[in-house]
Amino acid sequence: MADLNKIAKKWQKKWEEEGIFRAKEDSKKKKFYCLEMYPYPSSTLHMGHLRNYSLGDALARFKRMKGFNVLYPMGYDAFGLPAENAAIKNKINPEKWTWDNINHIKKQQKDMGFSYDWDRQIQSCSEDYYKWNQWIFLKFYEKGLAYRKNAVVNWCQSCGTVLANEQVEDGKCWRCKNDVTEKELEQWFFRITKYADQLLNDIDKLEHWPERVKVMQRNWIGKSHGVEIFFKVKETGESIPTFTTRPDTIYSATFVVVSPENPKVLEWVQGTKYEKEALEAIKKIKKQTIAERTSPEGKDKIGCFLGMHAINPVNGEEIPIYMANFVISEYGTGFVMADAHDQRDFEFAQKYGIGLKFVISKDGKKTNADKAKEAYTEDGILFDSGEFSGMNNRDAIAPISDWMEKKKFGKKSIQFKIRDWLVSRQRYWGTPIPFIHCGKCGIVPVDYNDMPVKLPKPDKCKFTGEGNPLETCKEFIDVKCPKCNGKAKRETDTMDTFVDSSWYFLRYCSPKYDKGPFDKKKADYWMPVNQYIGGIEHAILHLLYARFFTKALRDLKLVDADEPFSRLLTQGMVIKDGAKMSKSLGNVVDPAEITEKYGPDTGRLFILFAALPEKELDWNDKGVNGTHKFLQRVDSLHGNVDAIKADARILNKMHRTIRNASQSMDDIEFNKAIVELYGYVDYLSALEKIPKEAFETLLLLLAPFAPHLCEELWEKLGNKGFISLEKWPEFDKSKISDQVEKEEQLMENTISDIRSVLKLVKTEPKRSYLYAIPNEKKLFLDNKDMLKRRLGMEIAVYAVNDKDIYDPQGKARKAKPGKPALFLE
Repeated sequence: MADLNKIAKKWQKKWEEEGIFRAKEDSKKKKFYCLEMYPYPSSTLHMGHLRNYSLGDALARFKRMKGFNVLYPMGYDAFGLPAENAAIKNKINPEKWTWDNINHIKKQQKDMGFSYDWDRQIQSCSEDYYKWNQWIFLKFYEKGLAYRKNAVVNWCQSCGTVLANEQVEDGKCWRCKNDVTEKELEQWFFRITKYADQLLNDIDKLEHWPERVKVMQRNWIGKSHGVEIFFKVKETGESIPTFTTRPDTIYSATFVVVSPENPKVLEWVQGTKYEKEALEAIKKIKKQTIAERTSPEGKDKIGCFLGMHAINPVNGEEIPIYMANFVISEYGTGFVMADAHDQRDFEFAQKYGIGLKFVISKDGKKTNADKAKEAYTEDGILFDSGEFSGMNNRDAIAPISDWMEKKKFGKKSIQFKIRDWLVSRQRYWGTPIPFIHCGKCGIVPVDYNDMPVKLPKPDKCKFTGEGNPLETCKEFIDVKCPKCNGKAKRETDTMDTFVDSSWYFLRYCSPKYDKGPFDKKKADYWMPVNQYIGGIEHAILHLLYARFFTKALRDLKLVDADEPFSRLLTQGMVIKDGAKMSKSLGNVVDPAEITEKYGPDTGRLFILFAALPEKELDWNDKGVNGTHKFLQRVDSLHGNVDAIKADARILNKMHRTIRNASQSMDDIEFNKAIVELYGYVDYLSALEKIPKEAFETLLLLLAPFAPHLCEELWEKLGNKGFISLEKWPEFDKSKISDQVEKEEQLMENTISDIRSVLKLVKTEPKRSYLYAIPNEKKLFLDNKDMLKRRLGMEIAVYAVNDKDIYDPQGKARKAKPGKPALFLE
């Protein structure tokens, strides 16, 4: 039995010594940039990592063999909260904790034999990486893409930091899953909204992205075409704009709602009998997150009457103005007209006793909203809607919008759901934001020549779990102003770690470049990434930010690429016993244990064989053992290889396998390619002698999945060089014969029939008699030795009309074309 671990170590050493996976720009070769989302360096790799990297490595190896110039790098998303938490809880240096983990994970990756170009390794916590985060930040600042403002922000008390909207999931922190509250702070933002239209429109260019991811990004950007309708406030005479995407319901409006953050709220209620109730409502609302306030299934509707009335411009009706928790100042105008055709408005009106009326019904007949139990949200025919009555409500949207503009009741408007990206974090272990606060000069950028702004050593900071550790480091904070040379304070916020991962794929193109974040010439050769692989959980956060960065860097003339990733594969989860692997369920399988027991090729091959990449993979210990046996079987075939010439039947099977496996590889359906190889191994196993050409083809096709064993057997056949660098076999159409395939299938079916009968009989037959139709007799005679070898018994062949036929039980009359009759004795 082959020692697959010993073989793996041998070839990993040879690959590293020869540097065969190092990538270099070559204008004569077609490039292929293959990349998995770089990992956060926690203590060990899990099965999700193994699947991710096995997918990427199989593809990189295949493309290399297909003649592409392949870039396949690896690095580490090394800043972040877990390292800081380790420092707080265990008094561990976060930098040491991070590097220890990087080294441990890197060893595991090397033990698996992944074909990375390790010369390009990056880690975002290195000064020569985060220096360029700071450089890009200043460039964004100069272009108006980075700015600072007071804002109500999402605050995670547990993590002690601000979260971007995208990092709040159902009112909870995306990382620790604890409740998120709101807080007002002065923060740094990236103006991603400037690129909202581009980010939305260019989704159509992403032909090879999963539709699910594209839908999620479209919804997050949330472009809405609507109308700003101008309502006049009766008591003050001022005009307030309300944004709606449903101007067809304007005649149904019975109240206006305003966000609690809108300064008009306090202005209108100050000194009135409505002030106390308004302040109490605002206090309650502040305890809710934006997600809770805006979710249709969110918490109870909270609001109050503000003592003001608006005049509906289309019919002159006087309607009350309320403050409501479900209106947010960041979307639209902060004022919303409310009516009986929106369920949220309907529930609010019922709670606060506001009158409602319908203007849409199925057939255009008047219906009474007072007796309704829910909003009428279906489409239908308008009534009580002036000159638009009798029209289909959807068909009326455009003419109503035009009419409002003409009458100056409103104007057409476009709004986006996406908000600017809040990048400030109150943490130590991140990239320092390169600005200085001067009492005289204001906010001053650090000079480019003074970068990187380095993090102070951890022992200079206090990690208490409260506040930002950088604020406790006097030597970091106290600086001179670059402008006036007076006393100043350094910015203590660090950057959201999603900044690091928004351009790391560009740094891989020239990781040692020191004149900028990356060498433009090299980036233009390698970019965009041809195949990106990672989890669906990054559909909005990382993938949207990376797209924004690429477009912003393009506009800074730093790169030509318009989109970062041409193809995206979101791999499915690895589960066991029907559930996600977790320590609490006790169903975690450690990749290191599998490697130690079976060798790295076994784990890699099983994980690619068990399911399509996008589907869930159910880990199965028996399946892993079966994969190990398969590799041992491949190894044992080597002893049966001969220098004989392959006949037409073998060539048919070989070229058919090459064709089918190649197509599956191109489609990234690796499990289908492996199924072809299992069948091919079955076929070769049945041969008395295996032609060398046929066995070499097996090794070439298997090499992306089980590279160590294939290198070993390739060498044993007397070949020079590495199979990893060999040419992928091409199929010859002329060698593929449907007739030969039909005959081969007849033999396989016959063997299967005989084995089925053998399971039923109690005695062990010594001979099998086959009764074939006359024109199939020769085919069975030609395969007689093969049948004997595979079935382990003597084989006698007769045509049903042979004069000397031996047929003691009259079985011959049951023979049919393609299905001989059988008799065992």
